[in-house]
Amino acid sequence: QVQLVESGGGLVQAGGSLRLSCAASGRTFKYSVMGWFRQAPAGKEREFVVAIDWIDGRTWYADDVQGRLTISRDNAKATVHLQMNSLVPEDTAVYYCAAAERLSYSTYSRPADYSYWGQGTQVTVSS
Repeated sequence: QVQLVESGGGLVQAGGSLRLSCAASGRTFKYSVMGWFRQAPAGKEREFVVAIDWIDGRTWYADDVQGRLTISRDNAKATVHLQMNSLVPEDTAVYYCAAAERLSYSTYSRPADYSYWGQGTQVTVSS
């Protein structure tokens, strides 16, 4: 079992910044990739944002966030961070972190690639 706890969400004005964190605990050794997804209101599908490999630091970004969002890891604290800058109202969503095993030829952009999920943290960007 792996437990994931997100934090850092909140309300911010357009153009502002937030830093999300995801603390992992439990049997994390098997799950070396951490990803962030978001789900906007009104029944939209969960959308891939970014992922990082704990071991070698490789990252995968969705095209529409690259340059504004940056993922990083703190292996000692088993925590990943998502720095979000230049936020726009379209970034409003519940943000989830998730844990995946290493997969060959995967860009980790599918929710089905992930085995464990956090409870989510709300990010609201006002215009």
